[in-house]
Amino acid sequence: MIQVSDLAKYFDGRRALGPVSFDIAAGETVGFLGLNGAGKTTVLRILACDLRPSGGSLVIGGVDAVENPHEVRKQVGFVPENPPVYSDMTVGDYLRFAGRLRGMSAQDVEKRLPEVSATTHLEDAHDELCRNLSHGFRQRVGVAQAIMHRPKLLIFDEPTRGLDPVQIVEVRAMIRNLKQAHTVLISSHILPEISETCDRLLVLGEGTIVASGTESQLSTDLASARRSIVGVRTDRGTDDVVRCIRDVSSVTEVGLAGEEDGALLFQVVMSKDARAEVCRALVTAGHDVVKLDRAQHKLESIFLKLVKGGDVARH
Repeated sequence: MIQVSDLAKYFDGRRALGPVSFDIAAGETVGFLGLNGAGKTTVLRILACDLRPSGGSLVIGGVDAVENPHEVRKQVGFVPENPPVYSDMTVGDYLRFAGRLRGMSAQDVEKRLPEVSATTHLEDAHDELCRNLSHGFRQRVGVAQAIMHRPKLLIFDEPTRGLDPVQIVEVRAMIRNLKQAHTVLISSHILPEISETCDRLLVLGEGTIVASGTESQLSTDLASARRSIVGVRTDRGTDDVVRCIRDVSSVTEVGLAGEEDGALLFQVVMSKDARAEVCRALVTAGHDVVKLDRAQHKLESIFLKLVKGGDVARH
C-alpha cells in the first residue's frame, strides 16, 4: 500500500524529518509514536499529500505521490488534529460539500451520506450548524468528511486530543470499526491510543525512526537482559540479601524495588534466566523467598527507552 524510501523534510534549512524508510501493507493499522516535535505530524502530512517532501520517494497505492499528488489524494482521507469545518454550514451540507470536493456526483453523495452518518453517529446532527458543535462532535465530523469518498488510506493526527474520557472511548471504537475497510495510520504521543488500536508501531525520535514492530516485538527486543522481581522476607537486612543475589554469576544488577505484604521486593537483572539459582542462593543463606516473577515491559517503558535512551521502567 505504502512504500517510503529516504523521505526527508527541511524547514528553513532545519531538518524536521528523515531520512526515513518504511513499508505499510494494505489493511494494516500502524501507529506513529513519538514525543512532541519528533516528526509525527510532518510525516503524516506528507503521506496525505498535504506537504511536499524535500527529498526521497513515496508511493501510495502504486502511484508516485511526489510526481502525482492529486491522484494520491483520491485514495486518502485525512483527519488533522483540528478537523476542518465551515462554521456557517450545517453538518449535512458540509459533508455534501466534502464529497463533491472529492469528485463524487451529487447522486453518489446522497447515497453515501446515511452510511457515513451512521458510522460516525451523526444522524441527529445533520441540521446543526458546525459552529454550534462540541469538540467531540467536530471530531466526528472530521472523520465523516475523511471517509465520504471511500478512501483506501485513513490518516489520523492525534485523534483524541482534547476529548473527554467517554468521547475517547467512542473515537477508539470508531477507529477499530474503520480498520475493517481501510488501511489506517495514527499519530499520537498518548500511549494507550497506540496500544489499543494499532497492529504495529513506528517509533520516531528527533525526525528518524528509532524502532518498528509490534508492542510485543519491541518489548522482546529490549528485554535481552532478563529482569525479575524477587520478594524476600528476612530479618538480616537489605544488604545481606543484595550480597547474596549478587553472588549468582549471571546477575548483573540488583536494586530495591519496594515492599509488599511485609516482604522486600528486589529487581534483578540477569544475563540469562537464573531465577532458579537466585532462589537457591537465597534459601541456602536462610532468607525466605515469597515471590519470584519475571518483570514485564509496558509500552510506557518501551517508549521511554527508545526515544530517550533511559533505563527501562519496572512493572
